[in-house]
Amino acid sequence: MTTGRPAPPRTHRRPRSRRVRIALVSGAVAVLLAVAVVAAVVVVPLVRPPGPRPLFQLPVACGETWQLGTYPGHDDFDVDLFPTEGEAWGRPVLASYAGEVTVAGINGSLGGRNPRNPDGPRGRGGGYWVKIDHGGRWETQYLHLLEPPLVRVGQRVAQGEQIGRVGSTGNSGAPHLHYEQRRGWEKVEAHFDGAPSGITHDDTEYTVRRTSRNCVPG
Repeated sequence: MTTGRPAPPRTHRRPRSRRVRIALVSGAVAVLLAVAVVAAVVVVPLVRPPGPRPLFQLPVACGETWQLGTYPGHDDFDVDLFPTEGEAWGRPVLASYAGEVTVAGINGSLGGRNPRNPDGPRGRGGGYWVKIDHGGRWETQYLHLLEPPLVRVGQRVAQGEQIGRVGSTGNSGAPHLHYEQRRGWEKVEAHFDGAPSGITHDDTEYTVRRTSRNCVPG
């Protein structure tokens, strides 16, 4: 007996062939290998050991003598630089070594201290600052600059090139240059002209004097 309606078609699931299964597995393996290669390309540069220390120079004008110091709570290896003669405000800040500018802007907030108002309100952090990548996972940092940096991100600078001027922006009590040398992600004792600065731990107040050999050849 028929009802006048066609019977629904029968459906049969055909098992996937061995060849199809192998192709799917091979494709998944290929994707995983590609991800692993990309991950290796990203990770390897990050774990590569630092290169030799560049021949850093004091970040101030050739022939000038500056006082380098630290104090309790300043943080290990941080160096504050003050000129031993003349006014600190506006003194040129120079690149310690050739490299590429990776930061040129504001760290924290500026505050209101300047040559016209030296006792103005403090800001936070480093104020106007610059960071330079010197290659081999070495970098330098320059903080509390007087005004916007004279360089821009991505710019190549030569050793001794002026990048800013000494100021007191950010969390600074007086005009000076806060300076750091970093190897990888770690701060290390600053060296100048191949010699250690002597500014290491911040367990006590300590100062030394150094004369700059950051001189432009010729």
